[in-house]
Parts: sequence; structure tokens; C-alpha cells
Amino acid sequence: MAKKMLVIDDEQVVLESCRKVFEAEGFEVTTTLNPEEGMKLASELTFDVILCDWKMPGFDGMNVIEEIDRRSPDSAVVMISGYPTVGRATEAMKRGAMDYVAKPFTPEEIAEAVRRAMGQKVIQEKKAIGRFEKLIKSWEFPVPSIEDKAPKTIAETVAQSVGVAKTTSPSLTVLVLGILAGAYIGFGGLLSTSITFDMAAGLGIGFTKFMAGSAFSLGLILVVIAGAELFTGNNLMLSSVMAREITFSAMLRRWAIVYVANLIGSIVMAIIFYYSGLWQTGGGALGMAAVKIANAKVSLGFAEALFLGIGCNWLVCLAVWMALAARQTIGKIFAIFFPIMGFVAIGFEHCVANMYFIPTGLFLKSWAEAAASGGFDLSALTWIGFLWKNLLPVTIGNIIGGAVFVGLSYWGAYLRPVRTDAK
Repeated sequence: MAKKMLVIDDEQVVLESCRKVFEAEGFEVTTTLNPEEGMKLASELTFDVILCDWKMPGFDGMNVIEEIDRRSPDSAVVMISGYPTVGRATEAMKRGAMDYVAKPFTPEEIAEAVRRAMGQKVIQEKKAIGRFEKLIKSWEFPVPSIEDKAPKTIAETVAQSVGVAKTTSPSLTVLVLGILAGAYIGFGGLLSTSITFDMAAGLGIGFTKFMAGSAFSLGLILVVIAGAELFTGNNLMLSSVMAREITFSAMLRRWAIVYVANLIGSIVMAIIFYYSGLWQTGGGALGMAAVKIANAKVSLGFAEALFLGIGCNWLVCLAVWMALAARQTIGKIFAIFFPIMGFVAIGFEHCVANMYFIPTGLFLKSWAEAAASGGFDLSALTWIGFLWKNLLPVTIGNIIGGAVFVGLSYWGAYLRPVRTDAK
């Protein structure tokens, strides 16, 4: 008789992935996006395994797991989560979960978690409050599901799960998340400028650049931890194309939506900064610093901007890559901080950041020209200069840095099909 499985999750891509994996393993798989329906199914039918998301609209997965354990005590329950922590794993185990696995997961990871959970179910006569303490004492706590991922596993996750999920998400969802990402990067840019606009004179240029990078890392931390769609991070989707999980045209369509959405979100932040009057901080010194930053960016040569873009997104995509390796939020933050701090301190160029920095300078241009009384030349600071002299070459460079130097490189290192020539 086929083993039966119930999957409760609010993401269709997760349901379909689990169905594909476990039907191949011989399971009869039932899926639902609705936790209320999941509770009803758990009460009315018998399942060997139940996979349950920890957080769904209107439901706390911890309470769902506890309720499943009450309604279906003979099922092996596996909890899945986008942001796992040791504390959350502990609580899940106490409430009845047999194992715990983090999103995004590879087919091998979720299959191994289910095998462990079913194995534990066989050797235990009943679930009890003391299960968690017994597992700790016997070293049976599922540490592999909490440890950081190895590079090869990250490559598989990016190619097989992350890239696929991005192309299957609804366009409206992607648009909204893209706008949020542009705004989040704008927050990072605003914070960076706000704390460094008068710092160099007292603490030196080197330390000022370090502090600017440290503050700017807020942007990508918000994107990754809060959840948003950033064009530069999405350049990693090339590995999914190379693995033939998605098509090149599907990737380009997603890139286009996210790019436009990032531009909208970034300009929204620039407008907020302008109309809030924050640029008047320090007698207008903050506003003048913002204009100088924008003017310097549009004054770059095409080749210079392109190569600065390559270096930038090489580091940004490494930050995203390493964040995927971390199982806990604090690990993700540290993984993001150092590469982002590094690219800003070095002086590389990020297209989405520039979607905030340069429009901010453009909004303040007339004021700056009047305030400086011809003190410096802002003739290059125009919307055409923004689009042609900075955004275009930096975007090309970012694509090369992220898609080629990270996505394509790791696909070639770990996922490229090995040719076996017949003798």
C-alpha cells in the first residue's frame, strides 16, 4: 500500500515541488494551501507523514503542528520554515514535530528529513513531552537541518529551487516585492549618506568609507530578511537557466519586471527624502553631499562605470549566496554585511542604489546650484546623463558580475553535466 503524505503550505511552488519529489518516492501526496483545510484532512484521513509550513496567513505553524499532533497522533510531522532558528526548532520538537527543514530546500534535503522523521516514528512507541530531551541526550537531534549549507548545496538550491520559484510567482507579487526592494536599498543609501556626510573631515576618508558601507548593508539585509525582489540578486537566476530548470526568456521577463519595480521603489524613497526636508540637515550639508554623490556618479566614463558595476554585483551576489547558506537570521545578517560593506567602501557601483542616489541629486540640483552660486559644475547631472552615462553601463556590469562571476561560475563548478566519452 502506498504511503500517504499531506503537505500544508501557502506557497504553490512548495506544494508542487513536494508532490514531484514524493510521488517519485512512492507516496500518495495530498496538498493544500489552506491550513484550515489541512486540519480537517488530518482529522478525517490517515497520513504517514505531514509536512507543514510554520507561518501561514492567519495561522502560526507552531499551533498548527500542536493541533496536528492532537488530531493525527500517528503521523510523522515535519516542519518547514523560511527563517529557522535553534529556538524555533526546539519549540517545534516539543510540540510534536519529528524533524525541521529550512526553505529553500533541495529535493535531497526534504527527502532526507522525511526519512529521518519516519525512522524516528518507527522506533518510538509514542510521542511524549520528553521526546526532545531524549533526542538531545542521544544526539539524535536533527542537527543537519540546522547547520549551514555547503557550497554545492547552495548551488543546487539556487538552480533548482530559488530561480524556479522566482519565475513561477505571480507578476503582481513580483512587482510589489520589487518596489519594496528598491525602497529598501534607498533606505540603505539614505542611512549611509546621513551618517557620513560630515565625517571625513574629522575621521578620515578610509574610516568614512567603511562606515558608509556598514550603514548601506541595511538595504540588502532588509531585502533578504524581510523578503523582496532585487534585480542584482536575481542575476543568479542564470544558473537555473543553465541547469534547464527555467527558460532564458522567462528569466528576462522576470528581470524586466523587477528592474522597473526597483526603479519605482528607489525614486519613491528619493521623493520621500526630498519632501521630508531631511536634506536640510546640517544647514543643507546633507543635501549638498547627496548632490555631490550623484554628480560624481554621472561623471564616470562608460567603461569605468561598467567595470565598477562588475565588481559590485560580484560581491552583492556573493552576499545573497552566503545568506542562502545560513540557517539562522543572525547568520544571514553577517553573511550579507561584509560583502556589502566591502563593495561600498571600495567604491563599486550598484544600479539599484544609483536609482536612489542620482534621482535624489537631480531633485536637489536647482537648490544646490543656487546655494553654491556657481561653486561647482552640475551640467552632467541630468536625467539623460543618469540613464545613459551611469545606469546603462552599471547595469551591464552588474549583470556580468552577478550572472557570470557567481551564478555561471558555481554552476560550472558544481552542476555542469559531466561528459562521459565512450571508448
